[in-house]
Amino acid sequence: MVLYTTPFPNSCLSALHCVSWALIFPCYWLVDRLAASFIPTTYEKRQRADDPCCLQLLCTALFTPIYLALLVASLPFAFLGFLFWSPLQSARRPYIYSRLEDKGLAGGAALLSEWKGTGPGKSFCFATANVCLLPDSLARINNLFNTQARAKEIGQRIRNGAARPQIKIYIDSPTNTSISAASFSSLVSPQGGDGVARAVPGSIKRTASVEYKGDGGRHPGDEAANGPASGDPVDGSSPEDACIVRIGGEEGSRPPEADDPAPGGQARNGAGGGPRGQTPNHNQQDGDSGSLGSPSASRESLVKGRAGPDTSASGEPGANSKLLYKASVVKKAAARRRRHPDEAFDHEVSAFFPANLDFLCLQEVFDKRAATKLKEQLHGYFEYILYDVGVYGCQGCCSFKCLNSGLLFASRYPIMDVAYHCYPNKCNDDALASKGALFLKVQVGSTPQDQRIVGYIACTHLHAPQEDSAIRCGQLDLLQDWLADFRKSTSSSSTANPEELVAFDVVCGDFNFDNCSSDDKLEQQHSLFTHYRDPCRLGPGEEKPWAIGTLLDTNGLYDEDVCTPDNLQKVLESEEGRREYLAFPTSKSSGQKGRKELLKGNGRRIDYMLHAEEGLCPDWKAEVEEFSFITQLSGLTDHLPVAMRLTVSSGEEEA
Repeated sequence: MVLYTTPFPNSCLSALHCVSWALIFPCYWLVDRLAASFIPTTYEKRQRADDPCCLQLLCTALFTPIYLALLVASLPFAFLGFLFWSPLQSARRPYIYSRLEDKGLAGGAALLSEWKGTGPGKSFCFATANVCLLPDSLARINNLFNTQARAKEIGQRIRNGAARPQIKIYIDSPTNTSISAASFSSLVSPQGGDGVARAVPGSIKRTASVEYKGDGGRHPGDEAANGPASGDPVDGSSPEDACIVRIGGEEGSRPPEADDPAPGGQARNGAGGGPRGQTPNHNQQDGDSGSLGSPSASRESLVKGRAGPDTSASGEPGANSKLLYKASVVKKAAARRRRHPDEAFDHEVSAFFPANLDFLCLQEVFDKRAATKLKEQLHGYFEYILYDVGVYGCQGCCSFKCLNSGLLFASRYPIMDVAYHCYPNKCNDDALASKGALFLKVQVGSTPQDQRIVGYIACTHLHAPQEDSAIRCGQLDLLQDWLADFRKSTSSSSTANPEELVAFDVVCGDFNFDNCSSDDKLEQQHSLFTHYRDPCRLGPGEEKPWAIGTLLDTNGLYDEDVCTPDNLQKVLESEEGRREYLAFPTSKSSGQKGRKELLKGNGRRIDYMLHAEEGLCPDWKAEVEEFSFITQLSGLTDHLPVAMRLTVSSGEEEA
């Protein structure tokens, strides 16, 4: 399939579109700024309360007449531009594909090795987030502002979180393989811009030796003493990108060989995050784990890296911004103990996006300029990106569309096929956006017999008004049909001659309904949940005890208790904090405040990550290894991102 790198099929249409949008944009920008000046956020209200001279109100009163005069003057040009812009949308393509040609710019991304479908299995990490990158006036309805600066900051935090340092940890003790993540936060701290790793004393119980190796830490006798596997790169990374922590029960004991680790055995690690924000409410504070330069780490941190300035003056990753340390926790499969023995996989509230994030699905990236800024930041880690997904005008849907779908997809693996469908059944404000579903097929490897190893991912954003359950159920029906059609139309295999092996099938996005509200019973019982497994739910209307809501109470976004990733993480780990800062289901008989006092749940979980257990390669099994609720975007969006790590392994391996 040919992927579209430009929104129009030829340069003439592209030029005409640029001219028409240039005529429309001044009017669009003035309307947005004028409306935004009358919708203050809680942060701005606090600033005004501390402003005895009322300077902000004075500026608003001064600039409002100027905005109005300029708006009136721009209307004729906007009307002329609209006459050209609207019919052009019938020729517009449904997405823009961007590939990073210069891989050297992806400073935080480790090189991927080709998976052959053999060996101890392979793990793939997925994340989804609603980032609320609307035009500024609309974002303020959700108590968010400065969309352009937020877009850049969101991209930096995701990039730095996914590319943060990792450590390979070998545990030789036969009696203790369960060391809490908190123990590692003081174990190793690579510091300084020279990239030289320095060991910091830590308190590790039941250990007699701790070794740290960086790019210059390997001694001539190490290979003879520990075997060549201990210093070899993992997953195709170079030796200088790897560091090793060895924890042994005896002096001189040997680490396990590289072919012994559990499939996809990677732990939560590393403190990484975005640089300081561009707006007051995004500034990092001491102890904010969203920054690599933070003096303190969260409980999940295994290591803190400081690799010099994160970005150059132009905002692009600098030469010294590369995170030089690679990590994975390597343990013998037979001896591994999970942090949650009552669950088949690990789960947590994390202050960081997972290290080695492979696929990212975002919703509500509506603003075009913000999408471009976000894409530029994400290209520092992801090689393949789809953005500006959707349709405008009357193309493809029944009503006129002012906004695109808001979907954005980023991948470290090549994209093979793409399809987008717009939901036709929408009403009210949602009818102005081309909300729909984006379907992708990616190649994650190839077998020695030249069979492609592929995966399927679907990203969607359903109808928002909570009372419209019937509309959302209809959209879920369409989603299931489109999923089946996409699999059928893009499959080049037959049962007798399989040219492709399917490793995973994932559906994610903002579903706009939860699994605990009585008003969402129709959606909770939908057949989609019989074909795809939700790791967070026990059944319709019944959540697992550790699952928490992903929709934040917008009134508290700028409170000091939750304004940093670390603070929000600590708050959400307590029931009292969740009741204070998460949004809970509302009923028709009581308001939000009264409902919070009655409910015993953990908030509205409306952001989903589902995976299929059927329809994959018969010899493979995809299992959840980790599930995370992420706080790294605190202060930047009103949703919690969620992440899931799947491990694909053969049935023989499990046996």
